[in-house]
Amino acid sequence: RQTDDAGRVARCTKIINPNTDDAKYMINVKQIAKFVVGLGDKVSPTDIEEGMRVGVDRNKYQIQIPLPPKIDPSVTMMTVEEKPDVTYNDVGGCKEQIEKMREVVELPMLHPEKFVKLGIDPPKGVLCYGPPGTGKTLLARAVANRTDACFIRVIGSELVQKYMARSKKACIIFFDEVDAIGGARFDDGAGGDNEVQRTMLEIVNQLDGFDARGNIKVLMATNRPDTLDPALLRPGRLDRKVEFGLPDLEGRTQIFKIHTRTMNCERDIRFELLARLCPNATGADIRSVCTEAGMYAIRARRKTVTEKDF
Repeated sequence: RQTDDAGRVARCTKIINPNTDDAKYMINVKQIAKFVVGLGDKVSPTDIEEGMRVGVDRNKYQIQIPLPPKIDPSVTMMTVEEKPDVTYNDVGGCKEQIEKMREVVELPMLHPEKFVKLGIDPPKGVLCYGPPGTGKTLLARAVANRTDACFIRVIGSELVQKYMARSKKACIIFFDEVDAIGGARFDDGAGGDNEVQRTMLEIVNQLDGFDARGNIKVLMATNRPDTLDPALLRPGRLDRKVEFGLPDLEGRTQIFKIHTRTMNCERDIRFELLARLCPNATGADIRSVCTEAGMYAIRARRKTVTEKDF
């Protein structure tokens, strides 16, 4: 219940004559009007920035208190995964891809000075593409783990700009299944696709708005790179494209070892042989093979998994 001395929430849309003694603030109070106001006694000019939410009093509408940004409920769905517990050792068969990703994401975040010395801007974004189950999401998590960045995973069309990491901390924004929103723009005549295309334009604009040397990296993953909009793929937006192919024999062997690390297996299982038996398998397939092998052992009431189970 609001009493008479309760304030209202407004948004400071513009600061007039900033950094001077007669600075005025243009505020927008929802459902009422816009006002040009001054500051209350408890607020210093350095507290207020353009675009921030503020609390104003009810009679003079002076700004009394800066408010934290409103977190949109749809954004809380975009989970900010605190620190993914995936490391590079958990990603099998992607040596080159790991190198490329580290160059683009890790170097600028951990050693920005190298780029400053050379006078170049580090690449802004990376598009990971390749068939499903080849480790794209996994690698994105591993990179985030290394850089201590806040990892925001956005699936398809939950859009980020509400949360576009205006925070000071380093941040990796990962669009999974980007083809859901980043498809090529076309006119189907019925206007059915406009919504998706506006989303797309928004992303493209947001990418342009990022400062390349800043601490924000954009990663995207898709298994259908051919359907993406060319505007999204041009250098300066997604500068690197890293292809994730099916793992080769060595890669598959490594993935088997990764997934069986925590399993209770017999001593001398020939993982290379197993890897030979499943050509064209993705990392996700191999993981399910390991799970199934475990199921066989459980059915037979054994405590260890044998090579035959695999």
